[in-house]
Amino acid sequence: MAFFRPRVSREAEVRYHADLEISKSFPELLEKARQAERVLRDLRAADADEIELLAAGTAFDQALTEALRAAEAGQRATFGVRAYDDRIARRKAKATPAGRQWTDEVNRLRTLREENRLWGIPRIPRPVPAVR
Repeated sequence: MAFFRPRVSREAEVRYHADLEISKSFPELLEKARQAERVLRDLRAADADEIELLAAGTAFDQALTEALRAAEAGQRATFGVRAYDDRIARRKAKATPAGRQWTDEVNRLRTLREENRLWGIPRIPRPVPAVR
């Protein structure tokens, strides 16, 4: 008696290999986000004006978003090819040590990005047009 084990879809294999490639750039993107955070903290310590803080906060947000995308790709790639099609395989993979490590990293980066969006980027009022 042979057991039927369904193969993964071609789309899942393609997405898996794409995520492997994206996740390779994670360390560089994380370092880029750290440098952007360092610049933002230095500007805050130097009591820079709001325009400079806005630019630094926006650059930090973009760097965090890129690092988060790479971390999510690494997480999906760590879960394996079957996890793209099967939610049970995804849950099982999330319970492994490597899956837990990537999940914690993704959650940490999401929290940093949301905190930066709430408190790190100053709100500058729009100029009011003069009425004639």
